[in-house]
Amino acid sequence: MLTDNKIKNIKAIEVLDCRGNPTVEVQVLTEKGISDKAIVPSGMSTGIHESVEIRDGEKRYLGKGVRTAVNNVNNIIFKNLKDRDITNQEEIDKVLIEIDGTENKSTLGSNATTAVSIAIAKTAAKALQIPIYEHIGNKNSHVLPIPFMNLINGGKHAGSDLAFQEFIIAPINSNTYEESLVQCVEVYKILREIILKKFDKYAINVGDEAGYTPRIKTPEEALDLLHEAVKESGYTDIFKYALDSAASHIYDSNRNRYRIYDDKELSKEELIEYYKELVNKYNIISIEDPLDQEDFEGFTEITSELSIQIVGDDLFVSNPHILEKGVKMSAANAVLLKVNQIGTLTEALETTKIALTNNYRVMVSERSGDTEDDFLSDLTVAINAGQIKTGAPARSERTSKYNQLLRIEQELGNKAEYGGKFF
Repeated sequence: MLTDNKIKNIKAIEVLDCRGNPTVEVQVLTEKGISDKAIVPSGMSTGIHESVEIRDGEKRYLGKGVRTAVNNVNNIIFKNLKDRDITNQEEIDKVLIEIDGTENKSTLGSNATTAVSIAIAKTAAKALQIPIYEHIGNKNSHVLPIPFMNLINGGKHAGSDLAFQEFIIAPINSNTYEESLVQCVEVYKILREIILKKFDKYAINVGDEAGYTPRIKTPEEALDLLHEAVKESGYTDIFKYALDSAASHIYDSNRNRYRIYDDKELSKEELIEYYKELVNKYNIISIEDPLDQEDFEGFTEITSELSIQIVGDDLFVSNPHILEKGVKMSAANAVLLKVNQIGTLTEALETTKIALTNNYRVMVSERSGDTEDDFLSDLTVAINAGQIKTGAPARSERTSKYNQLLRIEQELGNKAEYGGKFF
């Protein structure tokens, strides 16, 4: 007799992410023939404490192949998960954690464990005939997120002189998610024309997350461009601004200085004062990774001195134990959630629970090397994060998430709230 929810097969293959690098796709099949799949993304700007991807290091794909991770899924993981109940996410993720046996998933690879964990959740929701966001999260209240859109790329995500990684618009005062998306897209298109007029045709090339990469050097220049586009759009009352500094990548630990641009290098204290100036001038409501990922004391200081959202990405790497340390120190007041940073959905949800219990906000995020998988949209609604960061509204690995949120909003109708209420 067939049991609907038992795992019959787990199959991984090597596919490509949006940067043309190999990544892991996993398909799960139940005894009754229910099936779904997940593709794991990859980051360029990574925290030193996040879980480890396994790459082959061979000549093919210039060392970036993932056949080892694929084989780990098809052999080790499948053998340990066969015949288990697909609806028991915590049990399955516990098995993944136990057979890996390391703190950072370095045995199986977080690219293997994450793909399996998410594929399990998606297949289980299909087997139960309920939306993914209801299977893994709140079934009674649903919040559609503010799209924090990175329209100008810098840092490791672009071939420009901008030190800070992301310059973001946030439609806080929209009425619905659909309305916010329309407004963001209009600003993105207007920004293109502004950049084209001010610079040249090369300035409208895009970075890893589909934001523009004009030949500018200072954060002020980038923020001025965003503000000009917002003003021209007529949405000045709708938008506020945000930054992802990714400060670990501009920090010189030997000299204890942050290189902002050219010869402008700042101490921690000077950098915090610089952020205060930017916040006051540009109506910035959120800064991600404003300081080095090891500087918990600095994060405590800047959180107390700036009355805005301070997001820990490289600081927390979606790790519940590291987040607990931050909570005790009041370091930051929000966590960036990336499932592949920690390696399983259950651990990511544990991080979410710790954050929300301690009045930390959660911003769900893609990776710069993302894929067409739209799971993040369901995850964002499942935990009522109210915020998502998934790049500019261009290229299918970005728009797939925005489009899925449109579908969810349509499905929920008047049961859905918009995340602007959090700000």
